[in-house]
Amino acid sequence: MAVLVLEGGRPLSGGVAVSGNKNAALPLLAATLLTPHECVLENVPAIRDVEVMVRLLEGLGARVDGLGTPTLRVCCADLTGDAPDPGLVGRLRGSVLLLGPLLARRGRALLAEPGGDFPSRRSLAMHHAALQALGAEPASGAHNGFVAPGGLRGVSFYLEEASVTGTETTLLAAATAEGRTEIRHAACEPHVAELARFLREMGVEIEGEGTPTVRIRGCRELRGARHRIGGDAIEAGSFAVLAAITGGSVEVSGVAWSEMEPIVAVLRRLGVACRGEGERFQAAAGELVAAGRVTTGLWPGFPSDLVSLVTVLATQCRGATLVHDWMYELRLFALDQLSGMGADLFLCDPHRVIVNGKTPLRGRALDGRDIRSGMALIAAALAAQGESRVSPLETVERGYAGLAERLTALGASLRVEG
Repeated sequence: MAVLVLEGGRPLSGGVAVSGNKNAALPLLAATLLTPHECVLENVPAIRDVEVMVRLLEGLGARVDGLGTPTLRVCCADLTGDAPDPGLVGRLRGSVLLLGPLLARRGRALLAEPGGDFPSRRSLAMHHAALQALGAEPASGAHNGFVAPGGLRGVSFYLEEASVTGTETTLLAAATAEGRTEIRHAACEPHVAELARFLREMGVEIEGEGTPTVRIRGCRELRGARHRIGGDAIEAGSFAVLAAITGGSVEVSGVAWSEMEPIVAVLRRLGVACRGEGERFQAAAGELVAAGRVTTGLWPGFPSDLVSLVTVLATQCRGATLVHDWMYELRLFALDQLSGMGADLFLCDPHRVIVNGKTPLRGRALDGRDIRSGMALIAAALAAQGESRVSPLETVERGYAGLAERLTALGASLRVEG
């Protein structure tokens, strides 16, 4: 287990290029199971979650070349199994995305309980309902097991919540289903639309991606495709917060400015100076002030993945900010650690916290048990007086490639132990 040791109080300045979107890479990798032909993915992030997904594919019989590089070549010509490795499944929430493609190719899918950050937080009920609507039947004795001996059939299906992975599971299952499928109340996030575009490149007829209603006509024989993954807006927003909270200035490249708008709108209210165009933007410390209220939302609202980082940023803003994450209860789990660093916080309920700033933070040992909250604690450590020790670094690296090296390049004082 690696420990990131940080000395706070240094402004971060310079340039940083973001990786491909983690939340796009995982469903695109799952989609390669749908065809026996080679697929090529470019701008793939070199993160631990991608490595786990690749190992899962290889365990099912896929051939994958280029792991650890930005370009992966995946060929699933000869699938040899329909039960992904339970140990790897237990490390990755995104493993649930394998259900639809395995049903399409093998007529059967047996999945252990997916893991990742706080695995009990998100139910798989929406995924199960979508697969059963498409004609899959629960497999006897398997909680996440399904069979589709007669194949999947198109259906009109309403998602009770606009779940991102629920929408992706339905898209993947419907890609080869017989007839037409209509998904209503679909998630509209850019990486969901990116999956739809990739499936179209493979031969699936899809319309409406990026809207609440998506229509798919399944295609039995999918071809291989080449696709470049878009930049990660969450990673870009993370570096913007690091620049602001340390009093620095960072130029971020590799992500569409249009996808940054929901994030930038909130950062500007907190006093962060942001400007950009094309695939570049600049974030710099301004006069940090309380935003009154920050509320997460489905796209194009403020993303829940950044709520922990914004909570930390609010500790360095003058005045009171109410941070409300109505989507998940445990995004704010690091609050006790922030309080131990000197932050003035009042937890209203599992979804809302009032942050009173500006308060000086003190370095301490920190438990980064979640990707996003772990990154938020790193931000707090960079703004704090004295030394902090954040562990395990491996957890944060599931979503941020080469993090220690990139922080060092921006001027952070750190070392990695273990």
